[in-house]
Amino acid sequence: MDAVLLDLDGTLLDTAPDLAAAANGMLRELGLRPCGDEEIASFIGHGVGSLARRALAASTGSPASEAQLAAAMPVFERHYDRELGRRTRPYPGVEEGLAEMRAQGLRLGCVTNKAGRFARAHLERAGLAHWLECVVAGDEVARPKPDPMPYRVGCERLGIAPAAVLAIGDSRSDVDSARGAGCTIWCVPYGYRQGEPVSALACDALVEDLRDAARRLAALGRMPKDTPPV
Repeated sequence: MDAVLLDLDGTLLDTAPDLAAAANGMLRELGLRPCGDEEIASFIGHGVGSLARRALAASTGSPASEAQLAAAMPVFERHYDRELGRRTRPYPGVEEGLAEMRAQGLRLGCVTNKAGRFARAHLERAGLAHWLECVVAGDEVARPKPDPMPYRVGCERLGIAPAAVLAIGDSRSDVDSARGAGCTIWCVPYGYRQGEPVSALACDALVEDLRDAARRLAALGRMPKDTPPV
């Protein structure tokens, strides 16, 4: 492998506490019943629009209309701007794993369904942005994960063929998107999978954390330098 593209929510960062605080802030401001933090964590993975829609539906017991969602999104975003970074932390082993991958000469990027301004703010505030050469955000591609497009764009930005790129994520969206793009996909056992067991993801390998991933990458070695770019 010559590069690693990493998911953000549930792989690099535990963002659920900030997202839950923002979603419940939105619900309270709209006069609705708040949801439990674990319930909101189960909504993570398809972008903040999907999370807000599902939070509205869980609170009211009815699917949210487009008009309701359009009215709620600015409220959610205002609360998320305020909460972002307050409780979010890197998962254990993330910083050490990224440092070891870079020491091996691997190029690193992030592929996420989160909107770009939120994704980059999270990475900056968590002290992880300096490890990453690129961030592919959900609002920067025509089709977000589980479509293959985000990982294809990540490979293009790094100028490396998908066959030489490892994706690391935590959900079926990551597996389907990365595999569709032609990347190898490893998964971590923590994170957010909408209640699906990690054993059901059918990834290429399960790693304990990013330190474990770095050790396995070191054992695999790098692809020859004449590997053709994208």
